[in-house]
Parts: sequence; structure tokens; C-alpha cells
Amino acid sequence: MALSIHTNYSALTTNTALNKSNNALATNQQRLGTGLRINSAADDAAGLQIATRLNAQSRGMGVAMRNVSDSISMLQTAEGAFSEMTDIVQRMKDLATQAANGTNSDDDLMALEAEYSALGAELKNIFTNTRYAGEELFGTNTGTAFTAAAADGKLSKQDGIKFQIGASTAETLEMKIGDKFVSLNTALTKISDDFAGTTKAAASAGNIAFKDTGTPPVVTNKTAGLIDDVSDALNVIGEVRAALGANINRLNHTSNNLANMKDNTEMAKGRIMDADFAMESANMSKNSMLMQSGISMLKQAGQMPGMVMGLLG
Repeated sequence: MALSIHTNYSALTTNTALNKSNNALATNQQRLGTGLRINSAADDAAGLQIATRLNAQSRGMGVAMRNVSDSISMLQTAEGAFSEMTDIVQRMKDLATQAANGTNSDDDLMALEAEYSALGAELKNIFTNTRYAGEELFGTNTGTAFTAAAADGKLSKQDGIKFQIGASTAETLEMKIGDKFVSLNTALTKISDDFAGTTKAAASAGNIAFKDTGTPPVVTNKTAGLIDDVSDALNVIGEVRAALGANINRLNHTSNNLANMKDNTEMAKGRIMDADFAMESANMSKNSMLMQSGISMLKQAGQMPGMVMGLLG
């Protein structure tokens, strides 16, 4: 290699190596500072694209898990209401069965009817006022006009309710039990004045009375048939509760599966994005030493042109 004043090859090559070491050291420090192997698309373009998709899927599943939890809470609210309705109707059946016995006096029948009517009123109160997040679950349409198409409750509508249980549009759960609510309303109308829209004084086929208005008051045929009507109402309530319970169980399994998928997706993203601290620490030490030696050699290379003066005397 020729000795030249204008071009110092040793200094140029040493400076180039020093710049490379400096860039590598800066990358090591950035990765150790952020904990990420990929801090920009330039670090790993393909890896960043894959990790972005994984991150979108993971975030979507996280939101879906919250959706599932909200859905379970709503269905549990509904099922809890029907659990109370079951207890009420069970008591109404006890009262109807007791009222059908000929040993009751007029005062006994009046007392039994008073409790029965109060329970019927509470049935309607639960049906019309059970809410989740301020919205009616079962609707306010009662009586013979109730239809799934016209129902205004979140669960009683004909088109049902759709739960978003995944990160994609295809991952949904549709629950349509509006027809069960029609059957339920029909059954409750047979056993409750409030659902039938009648009063105790009304001479209506739907009027629930444990005794006639004539003299002497006697147990009516309506009351005798009421035992079977109440039993039918219990069966319908049981069907609705079974549908709610089945979907609650399904959503619990959905939540467990989402949690499993989310965990593994996060692990897959981490393998791409996360920095290996052991490797980056070792590389940082190596690049730091290369920097120090490069600076020392650059100083030595800078003295090379000075040797020319020795040749000039």
C-alpha cells in the first residue's frame, strides 16, 4: 500500500468499522431500553407485519372476553329473575291446591286468594321490570297481544340477540328464544289477573278467583283447573331457564377457550417482538469493546500521514 497524504486508507477503513460498531451498539442499547427486538419496520419488516396481525388478534380476543363476561352477566340476571319467578309460581301452586279443598271456609278462600293475587302481581313486576344496564330484558308487552315480533325486551325479540364472542365477524353467538317468551306470557296469563289484564271484579274468563261472587261463595271450576295451569307455567319457566343456562355454560367455555388462544397468541407475538436480554447484553459488551478499540486504532491511523515528513527530511 502506497504512503499518501491525501488518502489515508487505514483511517477510512477504521472509521467505517467504528461507524458499524456504533450503529450496532445503538441498536443493542435501544433493544435493552425498550425490551423489544423490533422497534421499527427497518429492524424486521416481515416480523413486524406478522406481529401486528398477532397483536390485532390478541387485542380482539381480549375485547371478546369482556364481551363474553358481559353476556354471561346479562343472562345470569335473567336466569336469576326466572329463579325467583319459579319460587313464586311454586307457592301459587300450593295456594291453588289448598284452595281446591272443600274444607276451606269463605274467609279461608279470601285469604288464599289475597296472597295468590299478590304473588301474581309480583310475577308481572319481575317480568316487566327486570333490567340489565338500564334496558328491559323481557319486555312490557303482556296479555294476549304479546308476540315475539312485537316484544321490546332484549331477550324476547323475535330476531333474538347476537353476542360478539371473537375477534372476527364470524365469531358470534345468536340466541333466539322469543317464541319461548310467547309461550311463557300465555302460560302466565292463565294464572295471573295482572298478566291477563283483568281485575278481581271483572267477569272474565281470565279472571282468577278462588270463590264466586254469588251467594254462597264456592270454589270455582276455574280454581280447580288452575292447578294444572300453574303446573304448565312452571314447565314453561323451566324451559326458558334451561335455554338461558345452556347458553351461560356455553359462554363460560367460550371464555376459557378465548383465554387459551389469547395466551398462546401473546406468546407467539413475544417470540417475534421481545428482545433477548442475554444475547443483547453480550452483543452490547462486544460492540462496546469494538468501539473502544476502533477509537484507539483511528487515533493511530491518523498519525500515518505524519510519517511522510520523515521521508522529506
